Amino acid sequence: MSKAFLVLAVFLYLNPAQAQINQVVRGKITDAETKFPLIGATISLLGPDNTVAMGAITDADGNYRLESVPLGRQGFKVNYIGYKEKIVNNIVVTSAKEVIFNIELEETSMNLDEVVISTARDGEVQNEMATVSAREFTVDETMRYAGSRGDPARTASNFAGVQGADDSRNDIVIRGNSPQSVIWQVEGVIIPNPNHFAIPGTNGGPISIVNFKTLRNSDFYTGAFPAEFGNSTAGVFDLRLRNGNNQKHEFSGMFGLMGMEAFAEGPISKEKGSSYLVNYRYSTISLFLSMGIDVGTNSSPTYQDASFRFSFPQKNGAELALWGMGGLSYTEILISPQIEPVQELYGDSDRDQYFRSNVGITGITYSYPINKNTYWKTTLAASNQKINAHHDRIVGRDTLADGTFNPEGAVVTPLLDYTFSESKYTLSSSLYRKLAPGKVLKVGLMADLYGMRYHDSLRIENDGLWPNSHDWTVRWDANGKAVLAQYYMQYKHNFTDRLSANVGIHGTFYSLSNSLSPIEPRLGLRLALENNQSITLGGGLHTQIQSPYLYYYTDPALVASNGWEYNRGMGLSKSWHAVLGYNAMLGKNLRFKAETYYQHLFNIPVERDRESAFSLINSGSGFSRFFPLQLENTGTGHNYGIEFTLERFFDNNYFFMATASLYESKYRGSDGILRNTDFNGNYMFNILGTKEFKITKNAVMGIGPKLIYAGGRRHGIVDTAATEAAKEIIWKDEKRNELRFKDYFRTDLRITYVVNRPKVSHELAFDLVNLFGTRNILNIAWAPGINAGSDLAYSYQIGFLPVFYYKFDF
Repeated sequence: MSKAFLVLAVFLYLNPAQAQINQVVRGKITDAETKFPLIGATISLLGPDNTVAMGAITDADGNYRLESVPLGRQGFKVNYIGYKEKIVNNIVVTSAKEVIFNIELEETSMNLDEVVISTARDGEVQNEMATVSAREFTVDETMRYAGSRGDPARTASNFAGVQGADDSRNDIVIRGNSPQSVIWQVEGVIIPNPNHFAIPGTNGGPISIVNFKTLRNSDFYTGAFPAEFGNSTAGVFDLRLRNGNNQKHEFSGMFGLMGMEAFAEGPISKEKGSSYLVNYRYSTISLFLSMGIDVGTNSSPTYQDASFRFSFPQKNGAELALWGMGGLSYTEILISPQIEPVQELYGDSDRDQYFRSNVGITGITYSYPINKNTYWKTTLAASNQKINAHHDRIVGRDTLADGTFNPEGAVVTPLLDYTFSESKYTLSSSLYRKLAPGKVLKVGLMADLYGMRYHDSLRIENDGLWPNSHDWTVRWDANGKAVLAQYYMQYKHNFTDRLSANVGIHGTFYSLSNSLSPIEPRLGLRLALENNQSITLGGGLHTQIQSPYLYYYTDPALVASNGWEYNRGMGLSKSWHAVLGYNAMLGKNLRFKAETYYQHLFNIPVERDRESAFSLINSGSGFSRFFPLQLENTGTGHNYGIEFTLERFFDNNYFFMATASLYESKYRGSDGILRNTDFNGNYMFNILGTKEFKITKNAVMGIGPKLIYAGGRRHGIVDTAATEAAKEIIWKDEKRNELRFKDYFRTDLRITYVVNRPKVSHELAFDLVNLFGTRNILNIAWAPGINAGSDLAYSYQIGFLPVFYYKFDF
């Protein structure tokens, strides 16, 4: 690290010339609902004390252009007759790239010639149909928050009600719900797990394939979300992809711990306004492992990912866009060559493991503002996720007196092999119709055609004579198809500019289990009070299918050799949400927000033929699959809590955000006993901020700390006999999740230095994760040979991890 800081010092010394550098800010201003261009709208660059420094007016296509905008964080004000005024702050202007800033305005419900009402602030969700438990997250936030590592999921873990206290993965626990209940959506399409080294049935992983440079501001929902979102009982990441610059070619490069990457965007045809945007990244972790940097694993994972978007404007404001993203990842966790006992965070200590995961999504989107009151959008997409794993068990390895292993005599023999593949073809179409000012109807449908192939074989001991006498058993051998169909209707009515209501219904049908939920009501209310205060209320019914691979599991101990897929009839999990919120602006740049909520979960799959603590409510995290017995939808659960956020928006070169979440998350298995879920941490506190220092006229240093304190992870009593037989941790039902590890605590620090030169900018960043190397317990692991006299050991979170990168734009 001393060498790294020496590099930083040299970088500081090479300061830029003091000449004034300016940049272009341009974009398009449209109606928020119909995306119709607003001709003659005005946009103003705000100077000190919100004075107007310069301005521009949109043309016949809604386009505007501001020349000679100073570098740094800038604020803008947008006005149009009959629409609410919009103020947007903290738009980062650098020397290397033009700022393409598209703005949507909301029409006022009052029939006056001109209405001037300030409305938008940092963090406010873009979706006008959302009233509670929703937040916009920006590209700037993704790079500004300490410990986020450029990952949208880790960025979201800073928000109230969201827990991400597993350093090895970016799983998101929202209000005590399973991470599997959170969906990722792009252009109206639900996508597969967008992470490298993904495990079936999860939506998280160690490293995201989503590149923040390809995103525009997007929305994140933590409950009671609008009717347009389905197949989720917890939360939604609604990602929006941006277009490339259609007038100028621009490039970026980056090198750091998480990989080296190249990025390019520019015009395909300047005359037609078409553009391209492409990005590619390749892993560099193996290089830094050789330098002695601890990343939580002794393996050398390799991965690569790419994303693209090609935009082709059509007549009358329509657009055709081709987009996609994907990633390839592979790792070998080799224990057999190790002489000393090794506890591997990402694997087991009694076997060699080979793991590969591939994911890809591509789609074509057509959007068309038919007229000033109607907007149509349709997406066709295809995706595939394929996961392959092979395990070789190590037996016959002797332990010497000094605790090291004698590799002579050890036998490595095949233990496990599986290949899971899920393909999906999707049609998503929606129609907006503005019936009158402040009255908007949106209808849509989504249809997914799944193609699934699951093959899994496990070698089991026979009479304890391993490996000389053994058998193979097949747990999955399935090829199937299924259709998931959804529809929705939602209506927004602004009674006044202070009182609005959103009502809607959603419907779901899943052909594999013949499950139908025809009417899922949704409701949202918002009342604006005096002195920049508001009260919000939201609620609704939400449903979700189970992880597809679970429908096809076959336990060889229960069924004949022909394979009976006894869980094909699992129905939808369901959850009622109710949320009450309060928002207040305590000053020009200081906001307070509080929400309290209750969720009733039901129709949760639990074991059918015996009373037990098992429930799929606890699935969806970690690096293990589930192997359920016969299940039925009779389990229940509930989550309730209260959340607070105090946030100071970036102004006068600093910002901060403090959140507090207090919650309970309980469930009942088939034995009817009320227990803590695996995700019931009870409390979570975050505080983070950044202070920027102007080193020279065109160079800025930022320092941003973060503190996390959360309730310790739940656990129970290990069933040692069953664990020994299964070679993985098996918990007893008795006292399940009544015990907990010590509380989780972590300190992160982010240091950045940005230099703007004419036509090129440089950024050097250090994201120092777990700055003090706090030993946080992750779980109890099956780890033969790690502890004398026991095959069990604590597995710990990642220690101090210096994530760093150098980025340049030109």
